[in-house]
Amino acid sequence: MLIDEVDIIIRGGHGGAGKVSFFPGHYGGPDGGNGGKGGDVYIRTVSDLTALNQFSRKKIVEGKNGDPGGSNVKSGLNAEDIEIIMPVGVTMTNKKTGEEIDLTEVDQRILIAKGGLGGRGNTEFKSSLRTTPKFAQPGLPGEEFFFKVNLKLIADYGLIGLPNAGKSSLLNELTKANVKTANYPFTTLEPNLGVMNTKILADIPGLIEGASEGKGLGIRFLKHIEKVNLLLHCISAESETPLEDYKVVKDEMEKFNPEILKKKEIILLTKTDLVEKKQIAEKLKVLKKLKKEIIPVSIHDWDSLEALKEYLKSNS
Repeated sequence: MLIDEVDIIIRGGHGGAGKVSFFPGHYGGPDGGNGGKGGDVYIRTVSDLTALNQFSRKKIVEGKNGDPGGSNVKSGLNAEDIEIIMPVGVTMTNKKTGEEIDLTEVDQRILIAKGGLGGRGNTEFKSSLRTTPKFAQPGLPGEEFFFKVNLKLIADYGLIGLPNAGKSSLLNELTKANVKTANYPFTTLEPNLGVMNTKILADIPGLIEGASEGKGLGIRFLKHIEKVNLLLHCISAESETPLEDYKVVKDEMEKFNPEILKKKEIILLTKTDLVEKKQIAEKLKVLKKLKKEIIPVSIHDWDSLEALKEYLKSNS
């Protein structure tokens, strides 16, 4: 299962405690060393969309603590920094301030939470008036932040449509992906990606009427097309009501985010191998009322797939 939303707490490491210690002997002065600095926490981005699955149980990430100070004015070691892996396409929202951090490129490295400073040992507090300080600092806590982490796929093209409209099959053929397909609705339960000539295609689980009210798989996956450049709206050539099919999907998209409707969109009349040419012509005539670019396509028709690829190449 793809985890695409999670709340996590990120803390820098705690600074090590300063040491209270004295040189041996009756008149031995203070020799307590300082504590080491706590480790910083960094974010590093990767292309693996399942990276958020690491938070299925673990909701708190903490940096390493600095070592405590030692006797003989020995300072504790600073802690090593750590990295948290995040998938590209994530937005991290600080739940206290509302500030957002967008992770848009692979191999980004960002400092998220600084580790705390180490505490000073009692040697640091010696003075002419205070020759035997019997106290030290405990070390400071690292920075702590509470984030809402939200993954939105960064794809060039988004395949949308009703369930069983042929989206996953097209993704497989165009990109050599290996998405499960079958002749029944909801075989796609989470977004899938494929790459075609360096361009990324996202297959979004099918919508049904009432998705905005929680029917079917709901509309939560629609957020994954908010950043795509071009929508490929798949309508099955087997449908008796292609215009109604189109309207159902568009209505649910509008209820989710009206801004999505402003995106450039073409219509793919899919599964053309399953109906007669006369029926295809009738469906194309009906769909022309939408005044959109319409491309008939079948995964069993090499020429139609090449025509689609050429269109995408010239309109990217």
